[in-house]
Amino acid sequence: MEIKGAIALVTGGANGLGHAIATFLGEQGAQVVVADLDKDALAGLPEEFDCHLLDVTRLDNITKVVSDIVQKHGRIDILVNNAGVIFNEPLVNIMNPNGMIHDYDRFRKSIVVNLDSVFLMTGAVVEHMIKGRVKGCIVNISSISAHGNEGQTAYSAAKSGVNAMTVTWSKELGRMGIRCNAIAPGFIDTGSTNSALNETTINHIVANTPVRRLGDAKEVAAAVASVISNDFINGVVLEVNGGITI
Repeated sequence: MEIKGAIALVTGGANGLGHAIATFLGEQGAQVVVADLDKDALAGLPEEFDCHLLDVTRLDNITKVVSDIVQKHGRIDILVNNAGVIFNEPLVNIMNPNGMIHDYDRFRKSIVVNLDSVFLMTGAVVEHMIKGRVKGCIVNISSISAHGNEGQTAYSAAKSGVNAMTVTWSKELGRMGIRCNAIAPGFIDTGSTNSALNETTINHIVANTPVRRLGDAKEVAAAVASVISNDFINGVVLEVNGGITI
């Protein structure tokens, strides 16, 4: 797919990794639509972005915003499902005897934000793609944690689910001219990573990454662009992790 001139919707695109993806696609000539829950961050984005306030966990909100975007631009060619929240909690915490087992409500919340949202967003956008006969592209932002990362039961489960849906949809939608791939970043130097991990943990990660550094958000954005522009890449979970495995 030619990125230049495409209508690209990036969820969670007002900050961090999503902002880097939105910026990179804009530099490649796409008309970028940013949908985010952070109203203040949206207000600070460049005027060339078409910005929408969106809660990716609410189907009614998703349906309206997607319809508004299609009405304004005529179609959506690219959907980047980036919105999500890193969440850490082990299954068992022996240091908290009064609440030793992973809280179920927090588990469910993480699943909804990181997995259900991808299902809801993709369904809403794909419906318009099919009705408009758009040969589109879905890119899901997964994570290295999909392999199973200690201390991230819910987050790992959600991202593993994202990978499974990606492959499933590539088979279902490919025959309709809609490709679906995922990018699975390793540890990227973003605000969310630095908030979720302490300095000791980050130093340990860097020491165990063959390239001896955290990734750069622009490197992930370039990977997103690569699976969009290559029309024979479908059903792939592309790992961008500097060679580290967990």
